[in-house]
Amino acid sequence: MKWSLGPTRALLDRLGHPERHFASVHIGGTNGKGSVATLVAAALRRAGRRVGLYTSPHLVDLRERMIVAGRPISREALGMWAHRLHDEIEASGASFFEATTAIAFADFAARGVEIAVVEVGLGGRLDSTNVLDPLVSAVTSVALEHTEYLGNSLESIAREKAGIAKPGRPFVVGERDPALVAELTVAARAVGAGPIVVPADAEYGAPLGLQGPYQRRNAAVAQAVLDALPEGCRPSHPEREAAFAAARIPGRFDRRGIWLFDVAHNPAGIEALAAACAAQPLPRPVHALVGILGDKDWRGMLARLRELADRLWLTLPPSAPHDRRWRLAEAGDATPGAVVEPDFDRALAGVQQGAATILVTGSFHTVGDAMARLPGFAPLG
Repeated sequence: MKWSLGPTRALLDRLGHPERHFASVHIGGTNGKGSVATLVAAALRRAGRRVGLYTSPHLVDLRERMIVAGRPISREALGMWAHRLHDEIEASGASFFEATTAIAFADFAARGVEIAVVEVGLGGRLDSTNVLDPLVSAVTSVALEHTEYLGNSLESIAREKAGIAKPGRPFVVGERDPALVAELTVAARAVGAGPIVVPADAEYGAPLGLQGPYQRRNAAVAQAVLDALPEGCRPSHPEREAAFAAARIPGRFDRRGIWLFDVAHNPAGIEALAAACAAQPLPRPVHALVGILGDKDWRGMLARLRELADRLWLTLPPSAPHDRRWRLAEAGDATPGAVVEPDFDRALAGVQQGAATILVTGSFHTVGDAMARLPGFAPLG
């Protein structure tokens, strides 16, 4: 992990700075940023704009990260940009995410994007997406994550996330905790940004395509982001309502028959999942296929999941990086009654036996690897 915007800027310089060819909205936060970005992009598209949407990580196919007017980057274009940047990637030492960000911005410019909605990858201040000069930036929420990079306190993490605030631009704060709101607003004012705090009790009240009570809060933050846009590119309320009602995101409280997919990958995400399950009771018995990365608070997550599911199957998603995989035997010892099955395919088959609901959760890797193996479930088909 290199904390510098230098490699990304070098790649973009090689490409003629495509990020300067479109307007942008920049969304950060621990949880909810992908949902807020998707809702904002949907409303802008409904208003007739040609919209680019950059999110991460993907579930099954890298092309999910780079969407223009509802269509992913083509395989041919992805290969072309990667080939064109190969030498500069090697010379700059750019990471996978830095290269992906440069390719996304090049693709957006090439496909005539008017406005891009861009999700922060990690943190904010030194995330490779922070080369943008957005019309509006936002932080949805703050929770403990990536403490080895962002600091071991909520306050330090909030300051890192506030690093996407820009002079003279609105900065929407979706966090509810007053102390963290204060950290975010002070940091924003220090660089000359204009903080806009979403009231702690604000929730979206109209029909919403995204399921789960927590999405009502995300939609309220998305509304605040849209309100903060310059008048000329601000969608009308009917356009927003139509877009929000139709919005869908694979893997976010995503119910498909007896399957429920949710990419909750930290304790706050699991709590939001639990609240959604309480609001929409699941047919019993509930079996859960769980794979969590080793650098997460998996003990706390498993304790909560034991309350949600009648049986847990603990496994290793194949796409998880080897250096971040959890110690499965240790997780099994800490979770009496759980089935420990390292082989993902056997776990996926086993969890279905006798289940009325099958919950797949714990990480993007777990959800994506399951979707890739279930016919018709992959996001891009």
